[in-house]
Amino acid sequence: MFENSRWIAKEDIKEVKPAPLFRKCFDINKDIKSATMHICGLGTACSYINGVPVSDEVLSTPFTKYDSRIVYNTYDVTELISKGTNSIGCILGNGCYFVTYWRWDYYRPDWVHHPKLLLELDIAYCDGTKEQIVSDTSWKTADSAVIYNETKRGEIFDARLWQPDWNMADYDDSNWGNAFICRSPGGILGPRTTPPIRVTRRFKGKYIGNNVYDIGQNISGWARITAVGERGTEIALRYSELLHEDGTIAPEQLNRIVGSDTHFDKYIMSGNGVESWAPSFAYHGFRYVEVTGAPEQFELEGEMINTDFDTVGEFVCSDEMLNRIHHASCMATLSNFVGLPTDCPHREQNAWTGDALISVDQTLMNYDAVSSYRKWMYDILDTQRPSGQICCIAPTGGWGYNWGSGPAWDSIYIYLPYYIYSCTGDMSIIQEFWDSMELYMQFMESMSLDDTVCFGLGDWCAPKGVDLCPTVITDISYFYQNNKIMARCAQLLGKDSTYYETRAHQIKEAFREKFIKPDKYLSDNTCAIACAIYQNLYTEDEKSDAARHLSEIISQKGCHIDCGILGMKYIFSALSEYGYADTVYRMCTNPEYPSYAYWINNGMTTLCETWDMKFSCNHHMYSEIDMWLYKHVAGIHIDEGAQHITVKPCFLQGLTYARAKHKDIEVCWDEEKITVTLPVNGTVVVDDKAKDLSPGTYTIMRKDLEVHQ
Repeated sequence: MFENSRWIAKEDIKEVKPAPLFRKCFDINKDIKSATMHICGLGTACSYINGVPVSDEVLSTPFTKYDSRIVYNTYDVTELISKGTNSIGCILGNGCYFVTYWRWDYYRPDWVHHPKLLLELDIAYCDGTKEQIVSDTSWKTADSAVIYNETKRGEIFDARLWQPDWNMADYDDSNWGNAFICRSPGGILGPRTTPPIRVTRRFKGKYIGNNVYDIGQNISGWARITAVGERGTEIALRYSELLHEDGTIAPEQLNRIVGSDTHFDKYIMSGNGVESWAPSFAYHGFRYVEVTGAPEQFELEGEMINTDFDTVGEFVCSDEMLNRIHHASCMATLSNFVGLPTDCPHREQNAWTGDALISVDQTLMNYDAVSSYRKWMYDILDTQRPSGQICCIAPTGGWGYNWGSGPAWDSIYIYLPYYIYSCTGDMSIIQEFWDSMELYMQFMESMSLDDTVCFGLGDWCAPKGVDLCPTVITDISYFYQNNKIMARCAQLLGKDSTYYETRAHQIKEAFREKFIKPDKYLSDNTCAIACAIYQNLYTEDEKSDAARHLSEIISQKGCHIDCGILGMKYIFSALSEYGYADTVYRMCTNPEYPSYAYWINNGMTTLCETWDMKFSCNHHMYSEIDMWLYKHVAGIHIDEGAQHITVKPCFLQGLTYARAKHKDIEVCWDEEKITVTLPVNGTVVVDDKAKDLSPGTYTIMRKDLEVHQ
């Protein structure tokens, strides 16, 4: 692939300039059997054949560590080419490849360079001959009307500079210059194996005063505007998740971290009738848009973008609050998967390892995200140092090795391949990354002393005033579980698991000696107790007693949440597995601060970063509640390797029905019966009574487990 193509560019620049246009004409004189275009446009590209977009995807080139790995896209363009003269047109945005943005050091890497294009069009004719159109110095290039673009900041489009039909074959490009051959980014080229990013939803904007439009939903994406106005009219857009009490936008908390020169767009009108525009090379996290300079004839809608996954999960129940929390969790997950599992779509757009570790299993229940997670595993691999250390964000510009990384974040590298195997039965990702997983375990051992580790972040974003769980407790628990998972993965691959089994036993004994023997209840810290239950650091006899105690603590505190993201990962299963799901239910639907219901009752349409809603209002790191809805409320337990399903619902007091679906698995229960559809063998458990079932659809009476097929 690309043997005859060359990397080409318009000019060698050091500062942000207009996005460059590229075009190439070619003649077709025979009947075409097929035409396939392979393209890598860095940072990202919009591509056309004879003026028609080759795809409906957006932000087309995946972000990677470009000097390690580069992804190209392939499109079938057979239907777009005809006999006679044809044209290829491309606009290149800066993406994450050419960055001047100072935060998180994205402007520092050696691979940062000007926009560039690599393209190959393979044409097969009906007579058996072939032809190839490639990127080279014969391509013509000029500036576009996109006079400024940075993915994490915004875009400015001057419609007065737009060249109509620039991507058509009969356009006169005699005053355009020729492209020049430039350096490769350096990475290994490979095909895109993930779903594309697309506009997946649209929300009509409602004018609410103070020049502000409300689209009614917090999303990742941009505003599309439609207007009629005079030439030179400047329409400025500023994005925000929140409003002040006076109805003006409130981006200050985000600006405090990233500066005030972010999340803006501007459109300068041509004056040629109805004009419709949305950015192509920047995206934002927002619900509200402040518009200044708009003409009288003006409309706005929000376009949500995300990786266009197939949906594989559904959940609904009789409690509308739980349904709204489920919706908020799904929207937070999708808003934070724009090519990568980011933490938030506004302030950072960084793919934090810890956030993904906490939410990956619920994501896999809702969406077919396996190929995207596999790609991201390679992004993490590309951050790995010879010592085995990995970065807390991936890809990275070099920032994140000495702050943020640690067991509670890094363990995604061990957990993710095993989660995918557990949920799907696919072991290939374990095989692919085994050597680097072992290298990471060597790094973790290098940070240990007396079977104990303590470095990096611990429980995070707990309510203000809460005594955080000591980081050493959560760190050792991940140290232990990583070894347990590695032992199991070794067995699956037919390797010797003795070393990891031995280390897991030693680490568990060290934890118990240090924490459980002196204080069985771990100082009444809910995160610590839930952690020890969830991570299997208590004995089986101790777990039941600890869960009872945990439930009592939460109840005594008025069923208020008093831990951060790690505690809220553990607490759902720690309580529900031992008969205290109703405590979880009361905690989540408590209308008082801090709780999920508090968020929803205060207008949130996605999950937040903090319980007081003062920072990001679109994070997915508290989304374990969605896994709870599937696994405990509906009762879908996918046993390791997905070859057996256990259905064990928690019949919550006050809930009259629940229904969930994951791929071909479906469970629906009401006050009298459970209906299940199983694609593999399964077991239904009610009140500790079990019924084994073969694949099929069954109705089971709750009272006596009588089965009707």
